[in-house]
Amino acid sequence: MAAASSRAPRAPSPSGGNPTIPPLLPGVEEAVPILLVDDQPANLAALEATLATTGCTFVLARSADDALLALLDQDFAAIVLDVMMPGMSGFELATMIRRRERTRQVPILFLTARMLDQQDELRGYGAGAVDYLTKPIDPQILRAKIAVFVDLFRKRRALSRMNLELQRQIGERQRMSDELARANEELEGRVTERTAALAEAGRRKDEFLATLGHELRNPLSALRTASEALRLKAPDNADLVTLQGVFQRQVQQLTRLTNDLLDVSRFTRDKLTLRRRRVAIAEIINSAMETVRPVVEKREQTVKIVAPSGPVYVDGDLARLSQALANLLDNAARYSPQGGRIDLTAELSGPHVLIKVGDYGTGIERDLLPRIFDLFVQGQRAQGEQSGLGIGLPLARRLTEMHGGTLTAYSAGPGRGSEFVVQLPVMAAAEQQADRRAVQAAAPPRLAAQRVLIIEDNQDTAAMMDIMLKEWGQETRIAYDGTTALEVANQFQPQVVLLDVGLPRLHGYEVARRLRQQDWARDAHVVAITGWGLDADRQGEAAGIDHRLLKPVDPVTLHALLVRMQRSYRAG
Repeated sequence: MAAASSRAPRAPSPSGGNPTIPPLLPGVEEAVPILLVDDQPANLAALEATLATTGCTFVLARSADDALLALLDQDFAAIVLDVMMPGMSGFELATMIRRRERTRQVPILFLTARMLDQQDELRGYGAGAVDYLTKPIDPQILRAKIAVFVDLFRKRRALSRMNLELQRQIGERQRMSDELARANEELEGRVTERTAALAEAGRRKDEFLATLGHELRNPLSALRTASEALRLKAPDNADLVTLQGVFQRQVQQLTRLTNDLLDVSRFTRDKLTLRRRRVAIAEIINSAMETVRPVVEKREQTVKIVAPSGPVYVDGDLARLSQALANLLDNAARYSPQGGRIDLTAELSGPHVLIKVGDYGTGIERDLLPRIFDLFVQGQRAQGEQSGLGIGLPLARRLTEMHGGTLTAYSAGPGRGSEFVVQLPVMAAAEQQADRRAVQAAAPPRLAAQRVLIIEDNQDTAAMMDIMLKEWGQETRIAYDGTTALEVANQFQPQVVLLDVGLPRLHGYEVARRLRQQDWARDAHVVAITGWGLDADRQGEAAGIDHRLLKPVDPVTLHALLVRMQRSYRAG
């Protein structure tokens, strides 16, 4: 029978497969079992003494039968096996070990007292040996080889524990999803009962509610609306503003994770469709930056944007392309240190446009790089950051490929940052020329010069809008916060105010309200620019908001609006 010098306790396997892996206490390094097989007790004792410093536990077997019994009882990091034994030889025993699914991958180190010829070596390797050692054995070489097997065994065990934990988390998420789906169905039923009594049957939202009722966005949208309402009701209460900020950021993060999970499900069922149109690269960049701005600001990071001087267009779905770029920017922010920099560049390369997102953060391990776009793959995040679900990058690649493009990743290694490159086909010259002719044919009347004040806390967005307005012949000023905007407005006395609603410190509605108190602003046009939808609200009307535009602003829509406003403007 096999004699064990020390044995770690193991949980039984109820199904006969691999035993359930017990949890490992923090700070405790598990002992790794090694199987030593030799028919001579003296040889076994020598092997055990030689390997005593490796921190392993050993099971000693003096025959092939003892070894097979030991392999039925537990898993081993490696098997040190004497070739020449009475009865069943080491070669025959190795062949039997390789036939079992559970033991097929256990590395076998053959020991032999004589030099083997080439035929015997080939026979050994064919039976599953990974190496040979000739007696008398060099202790240092033996310990070095065993150390490699021990390290591999521990890594496999760690990975198995991670997989078990992932399965547990997936099960928990599924349970929560089922509960939310049931709650949504109940909510949909209650809302349907109430809306059935409304007189304006044509404006009922049955279809809208039916769509949202089976998805997780319904409760998340409600939470996000509540967050905005809290911010509007308590703009001067520092404690409530802080709580609202935490609430808003966490809801946005949960919304993004939920949307990504739902998109993965749609991909697998081929349910995702694209709403293609002519999309400017600048629109994609602006929309993606709006999405990741809370994460970037929280980590006090800067994003350096370099884009082509002229317009570049692709045929695509703005929402999906922005989602793909936002996932790349979010990934760069989370893998970069506090206060770090992210580079976002767009450049033409033949018939394609390359959008590059580079960071100077933790980088990507060489062995991880080929799998970075696989579902649930995670790298080592920046200090203090928690891991996500590992689905952002796979989604970004799939969305890019649906547009006929590619997404590739590069990294010089850990600690040396990373770069992701999106390649998309640009619209052909003939298509762009035809599109320009169509725009020119339908172009609104020439826009006369007006004084336009841009109030926008995102400096990149404000700068791009300023350039566009100046190209239209407008005289412009920029303010990045509400307090400064009031000072600039009193000096500049603009005819048109483009007002970001979500300003820091002083809300956009309050800015509009104070502007309306000035005599010169009686006939000025105030345009609220918002990312929260275009539905008018009482606070906006009371503050004097004339028009609302949804981010990212469509240049054609803005141009047409300015033309209409200049016609109705009355000089004061």
